[in-house]
Amino acid sequence: MARRRHRPVPKEPVQVVIDKIDHEGRGIAYHDGRTVFVDGALPKEEVVFQYVSRRAKVAEARTLDVIQASTERVDARCAHFYLCGGCSLQHMSPEAQIDFKQHALLEQLKYFGQIQPEQVLVPLVNTMPWAYRRRARLGVRYVHKKEQVLVGFREKHSSFLADLSSCQVLTANVGEHLEAFKVMFSSLDAKETIPQVEVVVGDDQTALVIRHLEPLSDHDLKALIEFCQRLNFELYLQPKGPLTIHRIYPEPVSGRLPGQERLSYRLPDFNLEFKFHVSDFTQVNAEINRQMVPLAVNLLAPGEDDKILDLFCGLGNFTLPIATRAKEVVGVEGSERMVERGYENAKHNNLNNVRFYAADLSQSEHKATWYDEQYDLILLDPARSGADVLLNHIERFGARRIVYVSCNPATLSRDAGILAQKGYQLKKAGVMDMFPHTAHVESIALFEK
Repeated sequence: MARRRHRPVPKEPVQVVIDKIDHEGRGIAYHDGRTVFVDGALPKEEVVFQYVSRRAKVAEARTLDVIQASTERVDARCAHFYLCGGCSLQHMSPEAQIDFKQHALLEQLKYFGQIQPEQVLVPLVNTMPWAYRRRARLGVRYVHKKEQVLVGFREKHSSFLADLSSCQVLTANVGEHLEAFKVMFSSLDAKETIPQVEVVVGDDQTALVIRHLEPLSDHDLKALIEFCQRLNFELYLQPKGPLTIHRIYPEPVSGRLPGQERLSYRLPDFNLEFKFHVSDFTQVNAEINRQMVPLAVNLLAPGEDDKILDLFCGLGNFTLPIATRAKEVVGVEGSERMVERGYENAKHNNLNNVRFYAADLSQSEHKATWYDEQYDLILLDPARSGADVLLNHIERFGARRIVYVSCNPATLSRDAGILAQKGYQLKKAGVMDMFPHTAHVESIALFEK
């Protein structure tokens, strides 16, 4: 096999007019026979860029200067925006971000699914699109040249950590204190063997999960606990895999086993409270989740005699709200742990009309009783890979209405095509701004027979 030739990246700035924007929010320009993807550029802008990488037909670049700005351009709120990889759209107005995401959804429905909704839903947006992010894994790295620890996301186009002093999208009690994080980690004996801190936020609690590769000294434990006491954080340690996560501050309640500590969030529209462990999946944006769940339930429109199937149900974020309106709900989830959490939350909220099953929904056949039952309605909220294997057999359940919540418009579009072949019509679809200032598109769609 021929060895790939190394092409040096030109250092000279290049001036171009941006033609359009790609699905990751990068400007697209054409120069020197290549398609160039330019971070920080908007359609119709005249910009000066510098190459980051260059291959035979495509290249990547970053914006150095804007000669002629778009009317959709705004000043980035974060001083680290053009370096940090945590956000990609802060230079675009909130209204333009929503338009971009809605256009991306409709274009991909047309391209991958050959389908369009009869009605485009009004987007779900944040009243304040900052300090929304309730879950994040932040890198921790000691830099010898600087003699300090960096804490944050990776730089754009790099494996290096961005040197952040603050973050505008993390909840304020975390994002405004990154300098304090850096000082604290720099003081530890184990500063070179802590690669990550995960931030997990509930309605009333904030937890830090410290991943450490070597046992922590008494000095380090004391420093970590004092830091969490000062900022009102709970402290968890993770010496190995996720099953080793345990809380050390506050000390576990007497008689409670390690791993039984819980954070919580509420859905006021349904008078429900959900308990979750720091390693459980929860929605990253509480405000959008409080809008999304009522929207999904209203689109599903369950009646008091309906039996509903909730696929990829997690800890019951949709299952339990639906159960307050329906005769029975069956939730199916790949993780045994999350099934346990579903039952815990059903009991906590005094709901006895739910059943949960653990099943690998990437498989085409299932032997459990839920797979042979009939349902009036179905809700599904799959991972980015979608649900094509399952949907190829969806007619067996006999549902008249399906609500599909998606974190990837490409796989939603593919799956919409499958549902259309099964006789379902795409009645409504729209976007939900779960991740403001990023190109991530969360969407919801209603299908009916």
